[in-house]
Amino acid sequence: MEELVGSSPEVWVFGYGSLIWRPGFRFVDSQIVTVSDFQRRFCQASHDHRGTPESPGRVVTLAPARNETCSGMAFKLGLDASEILRLLDIREQDGYERVILSLKFADGRCVQGTTWIASEGNPSWRVGETLHELATLIASSEGPSGSNREYLYELERALADKGMPDKYVSDLSDLVRSLR
Repeated sequence: MEELVGSSPEVWVFGYGSLIWRPGFRFVDSQIVTVSDFQRRFCQASHDHRGTPESPGRVVTLAPARNETCSGMAFKLGLDASEILRLLDIREQDGYERVILSLKFADGRCVQGTTWIASEGNPSWRVGETLHELATLIASSEGPSGSNREYLYELERALADKGMPDKYVSDLSDLVRSLR
C-alpha cells in the first residue's frame, strides 16, 4: 500500500462500504471493480459515525486476505479531484489511511485507485469478535450518522443491487435481524 503521490490524468476512488450507496461527491463515471488479496470485514470501531466514544459501532475496512477478492465501486473524479480527496480524508478518519490499490474492471483493465483502509493495530482496530458479538454490537449501536444497523442493511442492499453480494455481509445482516 502506498500513499497517493503526484497527480494523474485519471483519479479513481474505490468504495467498498458506505461510499457504494452514499458517495457524497460528484464523479464522471462509476463502475464495478475488484481488488485482490483483500476482504470486506467489520473490524473497525466507529466512534464518530455509527457509534459514540462510549459505545462504538462497527464499520467495514479491507482486511488482507491472500487469494481473496473484494468487489466495490470505482468512481472516476473530475477536475475537482483534489478537493474531493481532501474531503474524503476528513470523512474517512478514526484509523483510516489513504492508500493506492490496483482496481480491476470487468473487461480486465486495471488502474490505480485511491481508497481508505483502517490498518491493523490502529486504536480503533477490532479483531477476533465473533459474528454473534458483531451482530449484538451493530444491533444496538447508534451515532451521529445514524444507526449501525442502517449502515449494515444499506451496505447489504447496495451490494445486492449492484450484483455483487457478499456472503459475510449477508450472514451478519441476517443475524442482526434475528436479534431485533
